Amino acid sequence: MVAPPDNDVLWARALHVRHNGSPALTGVSLGVHEGEILAVTGPRGSGKTTLLQCLSGQLLAQDGEVWFDQAPVHTLRPSARERLRRNRFGWIDPAPALVPELNSWENAALPLMLRGVGRRRAKATALEWLDRLDVGGCARTRPYGLLQSERQRVAIARALAPAPTVIFADEPTAALHRADRAQVLRTLTAAARSHGITVVLATHDADTAAFADRTVSLLDGRRVNTVHLPAVAETEGRAACSLSA
Repeated sequence: MVAPPDNDVLWARALHVRHNGSPALTGVSLGVHEGEILAVTGPRGSGKTTLLQCLSGQLLAQDGEVWFDQAPVHTLRPSARERLRRNRFGWIDPAPALVPELNSWENAALPLMLRGVGRRRAKATALEWLDRLDVGGCARTRPYGLLQSERQRVAIARALAPAPTVIFADEPTAALHRADRAQVLRTLTAAARSHGITVVLATHDADTAAFADRTVSLLDGRRVNTVHLPAVAETEGRAACSLSA
């Protein structure tokens, strides 16, 4: 094994994954810098979700290596990978998988309480993130009483509340209207940048990828190119930061 570069919080080398005999990833390698927002782009079926699952320890590649914070993920036991996902990673699905019996603040606080954080502290943290994501007024509302965009904001608050090192966002705004999509992405990326959280974002949408610092493109399970996006203008950066205040 070859250790990853010091400035990469995540590093993958030559990942090969097959699903039911069909290749999902073929020799994909990449590094993700600490605090970076990386967009993994490509059409549906290109291997984006599989790559995020490998990087987050949900799925073990048949061949290849995954490292997090200079430690090999691919050699960990299942229980250790589960602790890693619970304690260091956040995950956002295309459709918000909220617990229907819990209200919004309880859903957002759930990862904290599963870590053993007291109910009062977990609630305070959850309410803070719900306010930052403009759904503080829905704190006591259960998922069935929320709009789709509100449910997704609660799911993002749940991912951010435990202060993870990395958030994996798999098509996090796919189910939203365009106006809601831009607002949710702006809030997520501003919050991540202000807290030094690394984000790996899977998307097939160019407008969504534009919120990232860098893009890596996949096609048929292979990495095809990398695009370095221009720096965000200072005025845009201030506007984005004001959304997370």
